[in-house]
Amino acid sequence: MKKRKNLIRIGIAAVVLIIIALAVARKQGLIGKEDLTKVTSEKAEKRSIIETVSANGKIQPEAEVKISPDVSGEVVDVFVKEGDEVQAGTLLAKIDPKIYASNYDRILASLNTTKASLANARARLAQVQAQFINAKASYERNQRLWNEKAISASEYDAAKSAYEVAKSEVTAAEENVKGADYSVKSAEASVKEAGENLYKTSIYAPVSGTISKLNVEKGERVAGASQFSAGTEILRIANLAVMEVIVSVNENDIVRVSLNDTSLVEVDSYLNRKFKGIVTEIATSANVSGLSADQVTNFDVKIRMLPSSYSDLIPAATPNTSPFRPGMSATVDIQTEMASNVLTVPIQAVTAREDSTKIEKKKPETEGSESEKEKETVKRTEPVQEYVFVVKDGVARLQKVKTGIQNNTYIQITDGLKAGDEVISGPYRAVSKSLKDGDKIKVVEKEELFKKD
Repeated sequence: MKKRKNLIRIGIAAVVLIIIALAVARKQGLIGKEDLTKVTSEKAEKRSIIETVSANGKIQPEAEVKISPDVSGEVVDVFVKEGDEVQAGTLLAKIDPKIYASNYDRILASLNTTKASLANARARLAQVQAQFINAKASYERNQRLWNEKAISASEYDAAKSAYEVAKSEVTAAEENVKGADYSVKSAEASVKEAGENLYKTSIYAPVSGTISKLNVEKGERVAGASQFSAGTEILRIANLAVMEVIVSVNENDIVRVSLNDTSLVEVDSYLNRKFKGIVTEIATSANVSGLSADQVTNFDVKIRMLPSSYSDLIPAATPNTSPFRPGMSATVDIQTEMASNVLTVPIQAVTAREDSTKIEKKKPETEGSESEKEKETVKRTEPVQEYVFVVKDGVARLQKVKTGIQNNTYIQITDGLKAGDEVISGPYRAVSKSLKDGDKIKVVEKEELFKKD
């Protein structure tokens, strides 16, 4: 009797354990549930789509003039400060003119000396010309007398010699006048140069604009520009009425950017505000940065910001100013292409896959070969294609498609789908890797996709 009771207890315990095991297995989906993959879906619809290229950069004036002095010296006066508006011809700064003034006076005195030498040379020329006229007249008279046998040979020779000497003195005097004249012209050029250098100690604005940068203060020494040096940059004058953004675009995207492309500009200083711009310049040479193993190749692109998009930020009292400052950070979305009323799907619904097959080949056995058969595996890979998974009767069907332009959310489908087709849009891992043609699926809301049962 006791043995029978033990058997009953063991049976009851076994039944309980089986029930618990079945419950756990059912909860974990091992039994009682069909093997379904949870996915989200979205229908293919027609939309307008804009393809963009995004890049970061800095704001700067479209026209900015760097000003360096033409002469070296100590800055004795600065008449402007950063932010001042100036007109062309405004006196900006002054370099100590003492050395240049004394040099001008010295060269001017040298000019006066050469002018006096020229006057003396001309007076000497007039004198020898008069002597030459007398010597010539005496020679011609003595020549007639010599022909008439009225004078001796010595008298004739003396008259001829005096004539030749007077003639050579005239030639020499004329050359002296020419030399003195050249000296005067050289001295005049030196005076002009010294005067220009003296004038250049006063630095004037070459263009109208705003002082965007001031690099010197009174008392500092600056170097003048020369053939081999740009000199010390003392300030910059910019036209702040027209601003631009310089961005670096990767070599993979630069081929899609064209002149006059419309752009949307976001400036860090003005959150939740987008300004309009157009592409005005695309670099033809690349900027390469990084080491050889990690080189990054970018191209500079300039985008002019349209004043009409920020006119409300410009004070009425200063219409030629800008709400932006040189050096501000900006993010630009260059609109490279636009398509209206085209079929689109979520960008994450498109996956690129390749079909691979393996062919197993056996090498023929030969004498002396190893006892085990050597096998060679050849992998034949088809070109990468673009696909989407279409929902059909609770099953994922792999559908080959052709795509067009895309934005950050949607991608254009040019072939393979029609409006209203339901495509699987998530999860990403399933679409890109694990999901296969013919897999059974369950379409759920995004909130339920990763919810635990």
